[in-house]
Amino acid sequence: MKTHELSWSAEHGLQRPADAAGDADLVLYFGPRELLGSNAWHKALSDAYGGALLFGCSSGGQIAARDVGDEAVNAVAIKFDHTRIRPASVEIASAQDSRTCARALAEQLAAPDLAGVVVLSDGLNVNGSELAAGLGETLGKSVPVCGGLAGDGANFAETRVGIGGLPRPGVIAAIGLYGKSIRIGYGSEGGWEAFGPIRTITRSRGNVLLELDGRPALDLYERYLGPEDIAALPGSALRYPLLIRNPDIAGHELVRTILSIDREQRTMTFAGDMPKGWTTQLMRSNFNRLADGAAEAAEQASGMVEPAVGGLPDAAGGVSLMISCIGRRLVMGQRVVREIEAAGACLPERFSTLGFYSYGEIAPHAATGLCELRNQTMTVMTLAEAG
Repeated sequence: MKTHELSWSAEHGLQRPADAAGDADLVLYFGPRELLGSNAWHKALSDAYGGALLFGCSSGGQIAARDVGDEAVNAVAIKFDHTRIRPASVEIASAQDSRTCARALAEQLAAPDLAGVVVLSDGLNVNGSELAAGLGETLGKSVPVCGGLAGDGANFAETRVGIGGLPRPGVIAAIGLYGKSIRIGYGSEGGWEAFGPIRTITRSRGNVLLELDGRPALDLYERYLGPEDIAALPGSALRYPLLIRNPDIAGHELVRTILSIDREQRTMTFAGDMPKGWTTQLMRSNFNRLADGAAEAAEQASGMVEPAVGGLPDAAGGVSLMISCIGRRLVMGQRVVREIEAAGACLPERFSTLGFYSYGEIAPHAATGLCELRNQTMTVMTLAEAG
């Protein structure tokens, strides 16, 4: 596998290494939603990499060169030595169709030699939990699925996904990786700390939390916030996500981010499902813990491909894909680069690095083996080829 990083901006045009070849199989890109709506960047990448599949989405910030930016389309060009790729996409009209769309997407990719999947989805018109569930139940535990929900910064107005053509709203797309040579690593960690009493979800409707311990959910949530945080909801909730635990599977825990609240109905809407019977607990964190979580995710992903990397010649490359939650960026502010640096320090130096801030992260869960929607995590995927 050979890779190189590149970028396109309105000011500087296409920027890439002087010796970069144009015979890539895949160009993976992320960019601000407004910029992805234009044609110039897409034409530049298409002209430079005529035979490559262009695959990417809008973001809440691009991760490149161990930094975060908002002004360019950042990308990695990949030329595989032995691995085949196959694109797939579906259009989604409503979040209620998420599981059905995910099954249809997975069926396009299913094959005996399918080794892994990278998935990118519209970030607003989808139920991420149902999307992950539909992929997992169709592809099973033996095929790792990683990816995320497209972002739009802190605007939450529109997200775009593209595979081949220009990125558009309402699209879920994926690439399948095929063959025995590809090596895939992944890790997903948060760095948040649980505190306060454990409550049980007694009433919910999908991703809408209605009651905890038989009482209005928002009432109990607000009990542990100060007056300023209560007044600033839902924005202040980014600092206090909820940990949910499956009572039937040990270690099956997920973090959920609040998207909106209904003060009149006293309910809260989350980025993923809030299953009835699961327990919940408030979470908090600091910058050091968030950076440590990012480093742990990178260590997990790197460790899974390390044997393959160690046996490759120095000229061989790989890709480190970082997908972090927009909530983490908003909480950390200008210090967000700390989590990028912490994760980057744990990844192979010769790998090309690319990533984006998302509205949700997708990766296999250690407790179930199936891909699941995460929130408030740094999720890292590594790709390399064995000889």
